[in-house]
Amino acid sequence: MRPLPRILQGGMGAGVSDWRLARAVSRTGELGIVAGTALDVILARRLQLGDPGGHVRRALAAFPFPDVARRLVERWFVAGGKPADAPFRAKPMPSEAPSRELVELTVAANFVEVFLAREGHDHAVGINYLEKIQAPTLPSLYGAILAGVGYVCMGAGIPLAIPGALDALARGERAELRLDVDGGEPFTLGFDPRELGPVPAGLARPRFLAIVSGEALASVLLRKASGRVDGFVVEHHTAGGHNAPPRGRAELDARGEPVYGPRDEARLEAFRGFDRPFWLAGSQAEPERLAAALAEGAAGIQVGTAFAFCAESGLDAGWKREVLRRSRAGTLRVRTDPVASPTGFPFKVLELEGTLADERADAAPGRKCDLGYLRQAYRRADGTLGWRCPAEDPEHFVTKGGERAATPGRKCLCNGLLANVGLAQVRDGVRERPILTAGDDVVGVHRFLAAGRETYGAADVIAYCAGAR
Repeated sequence: MRPLPRILQGGMGAGVSDWRLARAVSRTGELGIVAGTALDVILARRLQLGDPGGHVRRALAAFPFPDVARRLVERWFVAGGKPADAPFRAKPMPSEAPSRELVELTVAANFVEVFLAREGHDHAVGINYLEKIQAPTLPSLYGAILAGVGYVCMGAGIPLAIPGALDALARGERAELRLDVDGGEPFTLGFDPRELGPVPAGLARPRFLAIVSGEALASVLLRKASGRVDGFVVEHHTAGGHNAPPRGRAELDARGEPVYGPRDEARLEAFRGFDRPFWLAGSQAEPERLAAALAEGAAGIQVGTAFAFCAESGLDAGWKREVLRRSRAGTLRVRTDPVASPTGFPFKVLELEGTLADERADAAPGRKCDLGYLRQAYRRADGTLGWRCPAEDPEHFVTKGGERAATPGRKCLCNGLLANVGLAQVRDGVRERPILTAGDDVVGVHRFLAAGRETYGAADVIAYCAGAR
């Protein structure tokens, strides 16, 4: 068995940690991780843009179910790409009862991303999911397993059922997952890979790494998870994306940001006693931090923000240049927004003009929820499931039984994050605005630039963190 990687690349979604970035990292022998969020819509939109380079169609040609691949190309591919001012065609939203079309798209999209990340080398590749996005999880996992994913990472919740689901799917058997229902009994999601077609022989169960903020959740997972938890990413609240809320009574500082204290610091002595490898995450991209992590008994570190702005990431090149320019100038600011995310978790927002960060924070009247990854299931009066999101049009949210008080300050992360990576939807000729997220150490991200350079690569980040630069 190969030694564990010392550096995990963060699985930043949607589409920032794409196959190009993960492949570049894994080719160095460290662990490249693709973002598993919204891969179905990313695949559909890449095909509608004409699939530049033919990468998606090349990966689909290797998909174990050729009829599915053919249907996807026929439905979504636009030769030469759609007109720039034309909207992307919509796909079905995630739900408790997905159509066959959506299941096929989801499985294939996860296969494609992992397949492309694994091309050209024989090192492991991982994929990252959010536990809060439950509806597409099982077919997503199966697609990644079909492509030979080596690691599955998951945070933003308590992923008790994921280890057992990985066991079942790797055997080609039906897997189940609990769908949380607001104000009602949970619903059981099910997925049987045999309904897609004959299960290929020799599927391997990937290692499962749970992303946690402290030892209490890690202990619960070790005791109660449905299968083996193979390790942990211990994430500090300085990391980008979603953060764990502070423990204890919620407080905001003068800038309206959550107040973290000593109780929010992980006890590493507990992790050393769990007999599982662990990596430290959150402002770790320094050689001294890697050395300190190893001295504490960690297997290494996870680095996200530094990779988000490197040449190989999926983030729009213009935003990379702007962030690097502002990093040099010392004018970057990250806000830990307690309400921006519909999930209820604090969310890091990079404050940049031209993004959702400089717009009115309230959910805008007329906001169309047309992607639905962060929607919450709820029980209607007749007992059936409905779906709502506090970032949608407040009137729609209230008519679905939601509380109006939950809507102020919410932002549509689904559309905003896709706009980050060149996949913005066009509505009445206007493009959706992006919303960029980054960890606190983005303020110094220009340190990865060599003298006279305007960009840097994934290998530069790894060399820097390893003390080789």
